[in-house]
Amino acid sequence: MAKLDKKFYENELEKLQVELVKLQEWVKQEGLKVVVIFEGRDAAGKGGVIKRITEKLNPRICRIAALPTPTEKEKTQWYFQRYVAHLPAAGEIVLFDRSWYNRAGVEKVMGFCSDDQYEEFLRSCPEFERMLQRSGIILLKYWFSVSDEEQEKRFLGRINTPIKRWKFSPMDLESRNRWAEYSEAKDKMFAYTDTKHCPWWVVPSDDKKRARLNCISHLLSQIDYHEVEYPAVELPELNKEGYIRAPIEDQTFVPEKY
Repeated sequence: MAKLDKKFYENELEKLQVELVKLQEWVKQEGLKVVVIFEGRDAAGKGGVIKRITEKLNPRICRIAALPTPTEKEKTQWYFQRYVAHLPAAGEIVLFDRSWYNRAGVEKVMGFCSDDQYEEFLRSCPEFERMLQRSGIILLKYWFSVSDEEQEKRFLGRINTPIKRWKFSPMDLESRNRWAEYSEAKDKMFAYTDTKHCPWWVVPSDDKKRARLNCISHLLSQIDYHEVEYPAVELPELNKEGYIRAPIEDQTFVPEKY
C-alpha cells in the first residue's frame, strides 16, 4: 500500500481536529463522560494518536491518564480502584494510555500477578465495564496492531535517535523476547472482553498516518455530537488611561539567540 501524501495527511488531520474541538464543546455542554482506552504492543503507535487527539483540545476537558507502576499500597487495593480515581466527571474526556488491561497483558506475561488474580480479572472486567456504561460513561476501546517487522524498525529508531532514546526501556526488550506469549495473552483477553456491549476496535498501525486518521475518524463516529454555537464577541477598545507602566529597561529579558 502506497504511503499517504504528507499534504493530504495534514489536511485530513486538520479537518478531524476541528471536529474533535466540536466534540469537546458538545461533551462540555451536555455533561457527557467519555473514556477512551488505547492498548496494543509496545511501539504500536498509541502515543502518536493520543498526541494528535489532544494537541488542539482543552486539557481541562480532555486529559490523559497514563498511570505509573502501582505502589505497594495500591497493590493491596481492589485491582480497579486506582483506575476509578481517574474516571471522568460530567463534561470530561479521559484517554487511557494503557489501562486496567495491564493485568491481561504485561502483568500476565511478566508474572507480575498470580494466576488467580489474572483469572479473576478476566471474569470481572466485562462486568466492571458494564457498570461504567450503566453509570452513563461512554466507553471506547482501541487495540493498535503492529507487525513484528514494523515493531523492530520502530525499536531501532528509538535506540538510535537521541530524542527518542528515552522511549526505549528494558520492558521493550522483553516484549520482543516474549512475542508469542503476548500474542496468546492478547487472544485470550479478546475472548473474554471483546463483548457486544463494549467491543475492541482493532487499528492496523504499521502505517502510523493511516492509523491516526482512521482511529480519530472512528472515534468521532461513535459519539452523536453537534456543533455548539459560540456567542458573538466584540472586543472593547483598549483602555490605557490612569496607569503609567514601569520603564521597560527595568525588566530582565531572555537573550535573543535566534
